[in-house]
Amino acid sequence: MLKLPALFLLLLAAASLLAADVLIVADEFPAMEVLARQMQAQEGLNSRIVAQTNLPSDLTPFSAVVVYIHGNLTAAAENALISYTEAGGKLVALHHSISSGKKTNEHWFHFLGVDLPKKDLEQGGYKWIEGVTLDIVKRADHFIATNRVPYPSRLAYAPGTDSVSSTESPSFTLHETEVYLNHVLTRPHTLLLGFKYRDAKTGKTWMQDRAGWLLPAGRGCIFYFMPGHSARDFENDSYARLVLNALVFH
Repeated sequence: MLKLPALFLLLLAAASLLAADVLIVADEFPAMEVLARQMQAQEGLNSRIVAQTNLPSDLTPFSAVVVYIHGNLTAAAENALISYTEAGGKLVALHHSISSGKKTNEHWFHFLGVDLPKKDLEQGGYKWIEGVTLDIVKRADHFIATNRVPYPSRLAYAPGTDSVSSTESPSFTLHETEVYLNHVLTRPHTLLLGFKYRDAKTGKTWMQDRAGWLLPAGRGCIFYFMPGHSARDFENDSYARLVLNALVFH
């Protein structure tokens, strides 16, 4: 039988978890601590950060679940996140939620509607490059991409090309971050953000509409944002606002 102090602490922990508006599932915590502070300061959202091994048995009380898992995604967590979303939940998948390590999961990529082809980069194969400067480009007049999002710059952008005749598009810049090239979408998504990246070694410019999207899943919805390499990305006012917009979107 639990002693009274131990029982009190257990009940207190349970109450704290249930009081959270948003659950953050992570295996790298400093960046998510920055995001949690932004959520509280800007939107009054309470959050709880847990490892995937400590997922609550019931995710339905949470208005949204944020996923920020760099390493392997366990089958138990995969199934819980999919079930939560398809039952009507809001899943916000960040950065390395789409990475080569998740290809071994049975359902994850099908659920997200993505693939990472294993072939040469120039033939459409997937590649990640870190330590880069990355421009994020507004690609839709959607609440997520417009609500209180500062875009301090405009740049020439045409997805899939490096044409000088590209359209001038609102943008912001992230430094010392990571880019994922050649995410393939296996079914229609609502595209929100693109990215522009110039490879300093080859001189090639990459422009792809893969930096942010949303996808219905059962009765729920998935949001994905490619940036998030470190806490520095979440300290950027523009990027933080995009993620917050997903959390408050109805």
